[in-house]
Amino acid sequence: MVAAMWRLGRRGAEWGDQSQILKRKESAFALSILAISRSETRRPLPSGGRWGQGFGLVEHVLGRDSLFNQSNSIFGCIFYTVQLLLGCLRGHWASVLLVLSSLVSLVGSVYLAWILFFVLYDFCIVCITTYAINVGLMALSIREVSGPQGKVKGH
Repeated sequence: MVAAMWRLGRRGAEWGDQSQILKRKESAFALSILAISRSETRRPLPSGGRWGQGFGLVEHVLGRDSLFNQSNSIFGCIFYTVQLLLGCLRGHWASVLLVLSSLVSLVGSVYLAWILFFVLYDFCIVCITTYAINVGLMALSIREVSGPQGKVKGH
């Protein structure tokens, strides 16, 4: 289950990165393919601009040319890779790190959802799906850390 959620999250992050690359090329055809249908308009995902890089925060704190001012989808790819690697490890410490990293992703998801709905006044099915995947990973991580950590031998 965790591997399936990881794959979905990673694919969403990769898709977001590809949409950013295509936007930079300013290809009208590519933008129309990546557009989300609305009743009156067709436009690209709301992942560009100020909020699409460094969560809209890194540029103000570290500067526009900072190494950390990357596309949000890059951070997503890194996050889902770390989740997969930690999920492959056994041990209480790995489970705790999974919960902590999932908690960070939930904070980021709430922040980005706030931006999406109340600043950009927009709706993005890929974004909302990513938020749901992050909630699912958090639930699975909590289940893993609260579950039995191994059998105790009784004599």
